[in-house]
Amino acid sequence: MFSSLFSMRGGSYSVVIFFLTTLGLLISALPVAVVTLMSFSAAETAAFPPAEFSFRWYEALWSQLSADESSSAHSLGDALFTSLLVAAIVMLISTFVCVPLAYALVRGGGRVRAGMELLFTLPLVFPLVILGIAFLLIAESLALDLGIWRLVIPHVALVLPFVLRNCMSAMNGIDIEIEEAAISLGASWMRAFLDVVVPLMKPGILAGLIFALIISFNEFTITFFMYTIDVSTLPIWMYSRTVSSLDPAVLSLSVGIILVDVIMILIIDKIIAGRASLF
Repeated sequence: MFSSLFSMRGGSYSVVIFFLTTLGLLISALPVAVVTLMSFSAAETAAFPPAEFSFRWYEALWSQLSADESSSAHSLGDALFTSLLVAAIVMLISTFVCVPLAYALVRGGGRVRAGMELLFTLPLVFPLVILGIAFLLIAESLALDLGIWRLVIPHVALVLPFVLRNCMSAMNGIDIEIEEAAISLGASWMRAFLDVVVPLMKPGILAGLIFALIISFNEFTITFFMYTIDVSTLPIWMYSRTVSSLDPAVLSLSVGIILVDVIMILIIDKIIAGRASLF
């Protein structure tokens, strides 16, 4: 019935779909377009629309990144390094946790799988503010100098659902008969897992790694509760430059982050092309 309805009124529906698609793209791309346009402003302040254009704020950003004080705790260089270090540690931990966990859940099945999936999905439905407060209370109650782990642990909890679902998506496409064939040829269970299953899970693992990097690097809400004077990330540095008055150099930095994120998303799309959806 629906196919005949679409064929009868294909022109009208095409117009409506085109309009809704265009509207959605405009709403999604408008903030990015505004930030990109303002990053080339020649004005001293961020006034929209810019009257003149230049690369002055990109030059200012580079000056801040390469300045001598880049080793201080509140500098752009230190914040960038901390964000990258935290994201790298989060990527490694989440991968080592989620690869065997995805294997166990897919091969185990039953109520245990449903319960574990629900448990690891909780960070997605909890308000980030509540998660930030919870981790802050835990960190303060320990009365320990956790250093960079003060940020790593909450970030791991936040990215685990994304990495796990990607690994499970890849694991669902691996037939158990492949493992059984490897074992029947003399391989141990561990050898079959490492040499057969893990390579076949590679697309899901790589997609999960990139998701973990993007989420951890850009995370602000939980980090805002957990950062200290000695351990701060790039989003916190950007916030500090906008809380009283907007530093246009932050807009230039935002354009660079957007470009990197877009490239990573394209890589994810390339990795999972022709395979099952991520979620």
